[in-house]
Amino acid sequence: MFEKILIANRGEIALRVQRACRELGIKTVAVHSEADREAKYVQLADESVCIGPAPSGQSYLNIPAVISAAEVTDAEAIHPGYGFLSENADFAERVEQSGFVFIGPRAETIRLMGDKVSAKEAMRKAGVPCVPGSEGALGDDPEEILREAKRIGYPVIIKAAGGGGGRGMRVVHTEAALLASVNMTKAEAQGAFGNPMVYMEKFLEQPRHIEIQVLSDQHGNAVYLGERDCSMQRRHQKVLEEAPAPGISTRLRDKIGARCADACRRINYRGAGTFEFLYENDEFYFIEMNTRVQVEHPVTEMITGIDIVQEQIRIAAGEKLTFRQRDIEFKGHAIECRINAEDPYTFVPSPGRITTFHMPGGPGVRVDTHAYQNYMVPPHYDSMIGKLITHGATREQAIAKMRIALSEMAVEGIKTNVALHRDLLADAAFHLGGTSIHYLEQKLGLNSK
Repeated sequence: MFEKILIANRGEIALRVQRACRELGIKTVAVHSEADREAKYVQLADESVCIGPAPSGQSYLNIPAVISAAEVTDAEAIHPGYGFLSENADFAERVEQSGFVFIGPRAETIRLMGDKVSAKEAMRKAGVPCVPGSEGALGDDPEEILREAKRIGYPVIIKAAGGGGGRGMRVVHTEAALLASVNMTKAEAQGAFGNPMVYMEKFLEQPRHIEIQVLSDQHGNAVYLGERDCSMQRRHQKVLEEAPAPGISTRLRDKIGARCADACRRINYRGAGTFEFLYENDEFYFIEMNTRVQVEHPVTEMITGIDIVQEQIRIAAGEKLTFRQRDIEFKGHAIECRINAEDPYTFVPSPGRITTFHMPGGPGVRVDTHAYQNYMVPPHYDSMIGKLITHGATREQAIAKMRIALSEMAVEGIKTNVALHRDLLADAAFHLGGTSIHYLEQKLGLNSK
């Protein structure tokens, strides 16, 4: 096991990784920007290194600065958290070349799954169901593009091979709009991702977003930890997640989960990962794999009792998984609300000083946050300041606990989206379960497509 790990991230996930390390008896190094110098997780770390000014491009995305910090503190491994450099294959490669262990997949695996075209091809070979679409990237022949769209059937969606986070996508409903849409998406993809390749898929009208959590070690062992429903989204950004997904049978979950675990073995996957699917009419369609820990990992931890971050660390240290699929039990139901420093309905970020900060508690209530009273929320980064998670024996109990927890929460000095979550927890469609990825935007009167 490692003696010292550098945490190449900030905020809630930096504190989460730090807690996992401390429980394993591992010393931690916190890297931070000048804006995060006073952060609690920085104070709690065994060592800290300032790696640059506030803008993330000059600090948290500065690969030489992160690796230099690992060198001067004699860290053995680097945990990237989520966001920032967590799915940057060049970073993973540089970490390993510099003599450190990257707590995540190998660089070639990140590259394979980071390109949506190669990822879909790998999943097809592994027997994981994919959305009907083009075999690989679209070429330059207009007639071939038109034929492909006709074969798939309108509406179709054009996606950037190197895209993510809802960027580089365009829905096309008619043949007349197709070629112009393909060209625009290619230009956007080149500008945003440095890769003009795009591909085409069938556009599903009212799908849900369901994902499967996996763990895979370096010894050929892989397991799935059930599914999460992440359909409550706005502009492809998740707002609320739950596990297990309402209305999906154990048989169907086990079938798709087993295929995901088998895919991990086929591609020699290492670490924690998440297979993301669109789900419609009892069918799963693979869209992408996230090669890192997810923001919403706590709901899976709550229903399985497995510490996913600690498992990441053990796997990176070369250890075997200590459990098999038959050992994993799914108990109860968990819900997570992402607490963001933003207006609850316009979603405009609200940085500033928190003057009041009271978090809820009680049985089955978990709060993952780096914020505290008098904490200054910086304007330079993502607006999430914490996550509120509840667990109950049933979905109804988890909802009841969340409603109580949200009613107890008090954050003043800045705006937060707590009011939106309170509305959602009282929403009749949410209570029924199974809403599509468009539901929240439709509820808010936004254009969901």
